[in-house]
Amino acid sequence: MGEVHNGEAVMDWMPQEQERGITITSAVTTCSWQNHDIHIIDTPGHVDFTIEVGRSLRVLDGAVVVFCAVGGVEPQSETVWYQADKYGVPKVAFINKMDRVGADFFGTINMMKERFNSVPLAIQIPLGQEEQFRGAVDLIRKKIVTWDNQTQGLNYDLSDIPPDILPLFREHREQMMATLADVNDDIADKYLEGVDISEDEIINAIRKATLSLEVVPVMCGAALRNKGIQPVLDAIVHFLPSPEDVSTIKGINPLTKDEEIRHGNNKEPLAALVFKIRQEEGGRKLAYLRIYSGQIHAGDEVYNVTTGKKEKIARLLKMHANKRERVEQCEAGEIIAVIGFKEATTGDTICDESHPILLEPIEFYEPVISQAVEARTPAEQERLSIALFRLMEEDPTVKVTYEEQTAQTIVAGMGELHLEILFDRLAREFNVPINVGKPRVVYRETIQKKVKVEGRFEKELGEKKHFGHVRLSLEPLERGKGIEIVKQIDANLIPEEFHPAIEESILESSQAGVVGGYPVVDCRISIVGGSFREGESTMLGYKIAASSAFREGCLQADSVLLEPIMMVNIITPAGFTGEVIGDLNARKGEIQSITPKGTITEIKAKVPLKAMFGYSTDLRSATQGRAIFTMHFSEYDHR
Repeated sequence: MGEVHNGEAVMDWMPQEQERGITITSAVTTCSWQNHDIHIIDTPGHVDFTIEVGRSLRVLDGAVVVFCAVGGVEPQSETVWYQADKYGVPKVAFINKMDRVGADFFGTINMMKERFNSVPLAIQIPLGQEEQFRGAVDLIRKKIVTWDNQTQGLNYDLSDIPPDILPLFREHREQMMATLADVNDDIADKYLEGVDISEDEIINAIRKATLSLEVVPVMCGAALRNKGIQPVLDAIVHFLPSPEDVSTIKGINPLTKDEEIRHGNNKEPLAALVFKIRQEEGGRKLAYLRIYSGQIHAGDEVYNVTTGKKEKIARLLKMHANKRERVEQCEAGEIIAVIGFKEATTGDTICDESHPILLEPIEFYEPVISQAVEARTPAEQERLSIALFRLMEEDPTVKVTYEEQTAQTIVAGMGELHLEILFDRLAREFNVPINVGKPRVVYRETIQKKVKVEGRFEKELGEKKHFGHVRLSLEPLERGKGIEIVKQIDANLIPEEFHPAIEESILESSQAGVVGGYPVVDCRISIVGGSFREGESTMLGYKIAASSAFREGCLQADSVLLEPIMMVNIITPAGFTGEVIGDLNARKGEIQSITPKGTITEIKAKVPLKAMFGYSTDLRSATQGRAIFTMHFSEYDHR
């Protein structure tokens, strides 16, 4: 076993992860415990790499959420927790670093109650804390668990609870049983009658409540010294779902559009989801799959419903971070890597062609920050394009565009750290040194009032007359609604065959607004009228008429720029609260909440992204390096 702080953790295998001591990419491994195979994905916590968390939660059946006993529930933990809730993933919680100064097990549980709409169920309480931390009191087995320092926590002892701990044990065991009685009628009956409830009954009740997302079992330990790890593995086996518990997998039949159901076993037809792509040296793709039903064998030909193409499985690999083990077949419930796919991308469904099913895809966040990049020599430009394309295939939150007007290649991502890692990988993995321009903010445009406009095109081009006449109504929508096109036009005014061309032209025109050439959002465009001339009306005529009407409408409707607004969470020592708030006000930030928590204060604010460049340095300077912050995209708005 390696340690994170030494850059030797097994799952953090990338050089960038080892240097920074953080997880950047999700890594897969498998282990056995109590005759169960456990497939583990280690995901990043940093909000810049939120895609890694989202796609992992989409394919996993359960999650172990790790909290710091000192820091408690941090803003990034909240983001991940809500992502897990979105996919309905049952959770167990592990409160780590119980041996650190300032560790507070019950304080962290209270923060979980406050922050999340969940019921934390302590199934252990710590035996001492900070430097006095010796082990845990198991509330289910009525035992004390202590770990052996000589074997680095490999061996542990179960012993009876000493008399001085009994009052605390009874109090918290009572709380655990009362919470279970609230969510389980069988337990409630026995609890109220004072009947002794067996260990197995308690475990079954906790499992049922965990799977239905009614409770979150909470444990404690000190992972650096490997204290508390075996009970977590026990909890995964006891409380989190096996693939068989996730009995029905819903999808859509792409041919009939009816709902399709699969059951998580080997006898059903194949259904699998590609949740991650990794680029190998030599340009090969490694595709990670979660198999929901059926089996896959090396050499099989499978069907990619999303692309409508067949793919060949050249090799099947069981992954252990960046190490791999060849296997000949794998079954429902497994996470496997495949070599041989040519066109598969993240979110594609792989299935049996005779039993097609389209699974719910993975949602991606839109990038919020961009920088211009260029190769240092013209000869390296092509290599840069290939490298960026491969990075985009790996990470759907990376967007690369080429701007004709400035002849710049623009790379957009989720944050400064995200782009920093990308550029580092370009130099190291792809051997393409680059020059990087200043960060640019990705804006949007919208309209502010309702207008009615018309566009008319009448011209002879190459001995053919082209005519088009369209009337549009433009009105603003609420923030976050996107573009809506509504047909309110009689087919007698403009024949049906021209309608798709008009809609397509409006959509194309909305990609470049009239203020700064940014995409137009939060706008409803209704096609309300127009006219038709026999023999003269053409697709081209209507396209140009619709485009000019839309642009004229944007000009008349007082178009404005919308900028990305970030939700910023800052945790600062209480003594620096004034400086931090003053600085946020100077950045045109809107303070959402100020929550004092003993010696620290948590501040939430909405701040324009353009004001947040270099903020980490400024915050450290203002707080002697003691404050931390996270930010994530909140909305586009006009300031």
